[in-house]
Amino acid sequence: MINEYNYVLIEILRYSPLSTYEICGVAFDCLRQADIPALQWNVTLPPPTQRLFSSSYVSSEHLSSKYILSILHLADLHIDLEYKPGSNANCGRPLCCRDGIPKPSELGAGFWGDYRTCDLPLWTAESMLKYIVQNEEQIDFIYFTGDIAPHDVWQQTQDKDLEEISFTTRLLKQTFPNKKIYPCVGSHEAAPPDLFPTDNISWLYSNLASQWIDQFGLDEQTRDTILKGGYYTTIILPKFRLISLNMNYCTENNYWLFINSTDPLGQLQWLIQWLQYAEEHQEKVHIIGHHPPRMCMVSFSWAYYSIVNRYQNTISGQFFAHTHFDEFMLFYNETDSKQPISIAYITPSFTTYPNINPGYRMYTIDIENSVSVLDHRTMILNLTATNLYNTTKFIKEYSAKLAYSMKDLSPQEWNKFVLQLENDIDGETMGLVYQYFMKSSTTGEACDRICRMKLINCNLKTARAQDTTFCFEI
Repeated sequence: MINEYNYVLIEILRYSPLSTYEICGVAFDCLRQADIPALQWNVTLPPPTQRLFSSSYVSSEHLSSKYILSILHLADLHIDLEYKPGSNANCGRPLCCRDGIPKPSELGAGFWGDYRTCDLPLWTAESMLKYIVQNEEQIDFIYFTGDIAPHDVWQQTQDKDLEEISFTTRLLKQTFPNKKIYPCVGSHEAAPPDLFPTDNISWLYSNLASQWIDQFGLDEQTRDTILKGGYYTTIILPKFRLISLNMNYCTENNYWLFINSTDPLGQLQWLIQWLQYAEEHQEKVHIIGHHPPRMCMVSFSWAYYSIVNRYQNTISGQFFAHTHFDEFMLFYNETDSKQPISIAYITPSFTTYPNINPGYRMYTIDIENSVSVLDHRTMILNLTATNLYNTTKFIKEYSAKLAYSMKDLSPQEWNKFVLQLENDIDGETMGLVYQYFMKSSTTGEACDRICRMKLINCNLKTARAQDTTFCFEI
């Protein structure tokens, strides 16, 4: 890893306006970015259009099926083509289950996958994709929010990344030949992982542009911005726009931002322009991205939050990934932290890494009113049972409305649900939330009171980086 990263670090130390103290403070998250002047910036937002139209959340029971669409969301695939059953699953490297003999007291890597430091074998991924095709009655289109390569971060090269991207693109295209797939760029698509410069990365974006347009069916009009920075916008249906962001230009793991973090590639200003266009043309917008905005650098994260506040009546869905866990984030009015205005979903991972069952998510959306999420359902592969019986065991883990007895999935209802959790922090429902957060690889009892408070205040109620409005030292 030193060989792969050292040239970047040398460049950063040479050209960054930050002191070495500030660089360390940001890299290890032990210094408030708000205290570093070189990292402070914001965006300019247009005033609201006079003819605003608000989002309305309705129950699926009141809609005809012709107005309900189903979205398959695949997140964080991380398929490991070198996975070896019986190998050492506790090897001390960032990724195991590839070689070596386990210690006498330990079991080797499971045939179908392993809860330890391992990614998903190809045959398990293929079995899961086959299950989706055979059992999901309705898939209208697919969101694929990135992370293709496995976690062998010390071995990533440009050629290896491109091979893995091409392989996964073909696999998804062969599995879903007649479905439109809308992708975004994951952090592992770069080599080395996480490092996305604002130039000299055409090797990746030219490849993605060709594959996304030729294989996944994106419009030719998306090519220019994909080539520029791996982001794009397109129309899914009349009055229904998708904006796919490259969130790798927001996170401190992308060390290139230590040289200049101010709205890299002008992506947020571009986002504002398209949201303004959507507002003026009465379009509803879904936003997809890999990193959740809470995991961005502070100025980017807070600027994005302001954008969501400004265009809350236009943005009807936000879908992120990266954490591998099952989460959501509430956005609140910037001047009234008790007023929820938007909700972002973090879809759990396809891979087992780390210590979770593999899974996928289905969203149902309403296209008659607001293109808002009516419900979501999570399916998991029970890895313990699958390895024990040597046959895949799929489980419908939960649907949000049914499990949480919600009237709808509006921000107001999610906020009401979170307040109920706070008022019964030790209750069974909060235990369920944590169990689902961990994709049922452990019970809710594993999360004590402090763990539960942090999950509510620092995950579910916080969508801005280093925001202490709810998330404080507990």
